[in-house]
Amino acid sequence: MIVHFILSGETLESISEEINLENPKYLKEFHNTHCAREDLIHDKLVPRKKLLLPDLNKIREYNSKNDAPFKHPKLNPEISFNPENLSKIYSVVNTEIEENELGKRSNILSYTVSVKWIRREGAFHFFHLFKNNFSDEHGSMMADLASQSIRSLNPIEVKTDHNGEIVNVKLTQETINNFGKIKERLSDLFSDKYAKIYLDEFEFAVLNKELFNSRMKEDVFIKSYFAPLRNKFTNGKSYFTQTIGEENIYIDIQQKVESAEYDQEIVLQQNMNFPEKDKNFTGKYVLYTETGIVKEFEIQYNISQFGVKNSSFFTVKELS
Repeated sequence: MIVHFILSGETLESISEEINLENPKYLKEFHNTHCAREDLIHDKLVPRKKLLLPDLNKIREYNSKNDAPFKHPKLNPEISFNPENLSKIYSVVNTEIEENELGKRSNILSYTVSVKWIRREGAFHFFHLFKNNFSDEHGSMMADLASQSIRSLNPIEVKTDHNGEIVNVKLTQETINNFGKIKERLSDLFSDKYAKIYLDEFEFAVLNKELFNSRMKEDVFIKSYFAPLRNKFTNGKSYFTQTIGEENIYIDIQQKVESAEYDQEIVLQQNMNFPEKDKNFTGKYVLYTETGIVKEFEIQYNISQFGVKNSSFFTVKELS
């Protein structure tokens, strides 16, 4: 038996995880069986009070009961991915906020994305993405140029594996063949010298297949919609790696099923597996249980570096 003094913010769940006790109810049961009457736990833990912890042998005995809540089959689902005949339109809102000692500035970009399943080849699925209806809060010329440039590439072809995880992104051959005319039209619409510099860089990025693939894999919609959401769950959790921010910083994400009481839709809650002082991430996805297709999701994260805090709020909702 070990005596532990409860710290502020600790719970039966958090302490049980620390000592590898699978079912937190046994921590309360063990303590109440061995403690003095005035130390009984009735509801929440009280900071600075004593908590009696079971030893390793007792923990093994409790774990052998195999009745931990996180072992419920519905909290360890095998999420399938059956996108055949998928054709959906999503609304997207991306809010970016930058804060420093001088103040705060923000921008809101909204658009729609059409996702259409095209074909299957072996274990791979192919989709066409169409981005349209861009609206930028500030409405600058360069923002208009960027949105027109993205629309000119429709459709973008996305290849995924059998679990819906992104493998490759490329343009259709028709878009590549017609890019000279596309650039000419954009140059006519935006004749500013800065627009010319942008379009020259845009052409280089588009016609370099490897560069286009690597950049589009970091597109916030593509990497979030085709994330490894369907990885295997073990003990109520699944894991994958994602990037956030303009610097594409890698973080490890842990996800859990919100509740075992689901039927047609499953809700996944996400957090950083290893929390960091200068980074924070939360995500919530709603998937159709039968197909594993995303219905909606929201992602929030912030990164603090060099006295600047950048926050992003990204929401996607199915329209049809």
